[in-house]
Amino acid sequence: MGAATARTSKDESPRGPHGAADLPSVTVTSYNLEIRDEDGFIGDKASRSAFIDHLDALRSHLRRNGDDPLEGDTAAIGKKDLDALLKEGDVREAALVLSAIERFAQSLAFVIRRFVKVKSWSSVERIVVGGGFRDSRVGELAIGRAGIILQTDGVAIDLVPISHHPDEAGLVGSAHLAPPWIFGAYDSLVAVDIGGSNIRAGIVELRRDKAPDLSKARVWDSELWRHAEDEPSREEAIKRLGKMLKEQIRNAEKAGLKVAPFIGVGCPGLIEPHGQIDRGAQNLPGNWESSRFNLVASIREMVPDIGGHETQLAMHNDAVIQGLSEMPAMQDVKHWAVLTIGTGLGNASYENRGKSKSKSG
Repeated sequence: MGAATARTSKDESPRGPHGAADLPSVTVTSYNLEIRDEDGFIGDKASRSAFIDHLDALRSHLRRNGDDPLEGDTAAIGKKDLDALLKEGDVREAALVLSAIERFAQSLAFVIRRFVKVKSWSSVERIVVGGGFRDSRVGELAIGRAGIILQTDGVAIDLVPISHHPDEAGLVGSAHLAPPWIFGAYDSLVAVDIGGSNIRAGIVELRRDKAPDLSKARVWDSELWRHAEDEPSREEAIKRLGKMLKEQIRNAEKAGLKVAPFIGVGCPGLIEPHGQIDRGAQNLPGNWESSRFNLVASIREMVPDIGGHETQLAMHNDAVIQGLSEMPAMQDVKHWAVLTIGTGLGNASYENRGKSKSKSG
């Protein structure tokens, strides 16, 4: 097995408010695993670009005989286009997409088999799959097919799509980072989800009156910025984020929400306890891993207070936070994990605290 590097236990995790292993209701046993083989990072075999590569390879083979049923560059075919080909395309178009789904599902199953060989994943009973790729019929079929492949191969792991919309899951999960004092006096909090292509900022409505376990928490409002299209500098990206945050807070307060002086931040990479990013943020605009850059400090400087109270922040890996959104539904297992399929393959594994109604007993 190739090398796997990540923060993989409570003892190895950073001590501090950011990137912590010990969260209010769960222990993060690993995240940002970087397993390598002779081809590079294992996770690259199950990213959205890997699906595009599978589809393009099939098209190239057909093109040799003039039989490619599709037109244009494969990379320009979006999720909605692929779903339309499945539903409305002719037989050969739909069959081509299905063939790519099968190849990708095999790749995803291969990646999962490698992950469960790592100690922190060896006891995982269920994997939640999120990320932008999940937000399509093509993605759902690939996840379902990978689950069947694993089951027929004797790998006893449930593979389920994340229940929240992937864009919202990356915000809702911040509710599970929040300190307990928030829930007594406030009904909402601010959340940020930073990804390789997009940045989203929004207000999470806690709705604990409907579900104390936060299972009814939802995004009240949010703004999405596709920064990959604008190619900003790091400084421009941070400035735009600050503007988004201030507008979201202002709108929520005008609507009568009691917004907590707390911001939950999800960001790619290994998160240091003081708010810097060790590595894994290479897809973000500019150098976010510089020792002279601190994302938490930058956000606090732009939003020093909320509602007259000093702003507190908690930052964690974006896959960790997206997975946390599913925590209320994971109480029937003890060990579970998340994979987020997007620009890359995010990952995290968890152990529930306390007595679990584990299906394995």
